[in-house]
Amino acid sequence: MVVQGIAPSFWGPWSDIYGRRVIFIGTLAVYASANLALAFTVNYPMLLVLRGVQAAGSAATISIATGVIADIAKPSERGGFIGTNSGLRMIGQALGPVLGGILNGVWGFRSIFWFLFVLSILVLVALLVFLPETHRAIAGNGSIPLHGIHKPFIYWVIPKPTEWVGSPATAQARKPTSLIFKSVLTPFKQFLEKDVSLLLAWGALIYAVWSMVTSSTTTVLKNEFPSLTDVELGLCFLPNGIGCVLGSISTGRLMDRNFRKVAKLYRRQHQIPEDAEIKGDKAFPYERARLSPMPYLSVVFIIVVALYGASYELNDVNRKAVANLLISLALQFLIAFTATAIFSINSAMMVDCFPSGGAGATAVNNLARCSLGAIGVSVVQPMIDAIRIRNTFVILSAVVALCTPMVWAEWKYGEKWRAEREKRKDPSIAL
Repeated sequence: MVVQGIAPSFWGPWSDIYGRRVIFIGTLAVYASANLALAFTVNYPMLLVLRGVQAAGSAATISIATGVIADIAKPSERGGFIGTNSGLRMIGQALGPVLGGILNGVWGFRSIFWFLFVLSILVLVALLVFLPETHRAIAGNGSIPLHGIHKPFIYWVIPKPTEWVGSPATAQARKPTSLIFKSVLTPFKQFLEKDVSLLLAWGALIYAVWSMVTSSTTTVLKNEFPSLTDVELGLCFLPNGIGCVLGSISTGRLMDRNFRKVAKLYRRQHQIPEDAEIKGDKAFPYERARLSPMPYLSVVFIIVVALYGASYELNDVNRKAVANLLISLALQFLIAFTATAIFSINSAMMVDCFPSGGAGATAVNNLARCSLGAIGVSVVQPMIDAIRIRNTFVILSAVVALCTPMVWAEWKYGEKWRAEREKRKDPSIAL
């Protein structure tokens, strides 16, 4: 998780400079190579190091995928894109433990990495064939002809009809800037912005608690239900995964609906034609368009986390009670649903704050989440051993509740802070 948090902080800004496609290819090549090496693991240190390399290759796809969405999606449809992207990605979260349990039970743990190696090669080939470069500095609005590594193989077979937009000088000006160390560090300045720091802190806290629930599941279930097999343990992760998928997709659609509602009111207040697209308008109240579901989701998250720990106390009466297990898994579903819904809102808001650097913004978001998540995962089992699972998650629920003023502050002052930031960047902007 540490590497998963750090790696996108480099890959994301690089994709904002050199383009999405080339970084996608590089990261997937790293991931495939790590899986192949992991299939030949002979000791634990080797496993640990290669798992870090594997994370370095796989985690970056999150930030780069968000960068692609920032390139191609209008603000009014960006929420749906981010929600769908997260939901599809979470299908792996739902099916991974099940497949892992089956593969481990039948052929041993190395078969998991052989499976991932083959799957990653298939994804890499599909990307090489079909995914064009989307970075606006290289592809413009999609009408600038692509060349070299930026051009998908399918365009060599079925040429894409395009026309140059603007003069050659204009096209030259759109070329990405050179990579300097300062460029990689630029996204980290976002930590100093008040509105962004609140988004990062809240998202990281929710992610950490969700990670603590997920990472402790296997140990807790083995202790409470010792008769469960590896395959059955894998199946117990399905509610978490399904909750992640549904939470992401449904929240994406809800964000798009809220955006259209706020945009309609904004056009009416500012006498903007109904068919005018809200894009690049610094004065648009993105916070109102994105954050309205956040308080409700946060309250539900706090309640179900507290109930989740308490649900295992029921198992003391009958350690094999299927009904008690189902209650715990149902609460896991609700935790996953609300957590990933909050993640989707956070991600969309970060891209709205930095639309030209969507991958870098998401990388910083990922760094904050995974850093706190790694700490949470490392302490959750000692907490459970020391004070029992009920008290552990009641305390975590209380911590989240004490931090909810961050949501209120973002709703109340986020628009003002964002306007001040835009004013600093461009004093000519009237906000």
